[in-house]
Amino acid sequence: MYTGDEKHQIINISCPGCGQGVDTSQQECEWCGRPIVLSTFRSVYSLPVGSVNKYASSYRKALKEYPDSGVLNKSVAMCYLKLKMYDEAYSAFSKVIENNMDDSETYFYAAVSVLKGKKAFLASRNDINKCIELINAALMIEPRGIYYFFLAYVKYDFYKRKSLNTSPDYRQCLETAKRLGVSEYDCNMLFDILSVDIPSVF
Repeated sequence: MYTGDEKHQIINISCPGCGQGVDTSQQECEWCGRPIVLSTFRSVYSLPVGSVNKYASSYRKALKEYPDSGVLNKSVAMCYLKLKMYDEAYSAFSKVIENNMDDSETYFYAAVSVLKGKKAFLASRNDINKCIELINAALMIEPRGIYYFFLAYVKYDFYKRKSLNTSPDYRQCLETAKRLGVSEYDCNMLFDILSVDIPSVF
């Protein structure tokens, strides 16, 4: 049984780690010490797949009662990304965006989901347009280096490799990413999620 205060989005759930009763306002479970919500991809990135499946299952149960919860939708979306379930991730991130348009990471990871684990080169023009629209939305909220790095990749792999014009081009986006201090760790994590290799020109 899940109860909660929708107004403040504090929802009682079972700890995805040990099953004890916890709520979404807690950072970690007082019983097992594991995190309750996975609000960033970094928080799920190093978890083994079995644990991620347990987290996703716990969030899905709670979402049956609270389908519009931003906290739960973002957390389950991060799990889906880790599990390479891109359509499900995109759907959950879209739910978050409906109710919170100020979270740049949600737009960014929704854009990652649009490519569905394939090279940008293989994506349809509609998917590329949607992907760039979401990255630009993230950049309007918060201009982060990793967002520009992802934009550089999309512009390189789809536009440059197909000899299509785009402005700014991938080199300009890459320069901006480096100027903003994009880290090697973030770049490696991004391409791990994308399931593609970093282009050699990068």
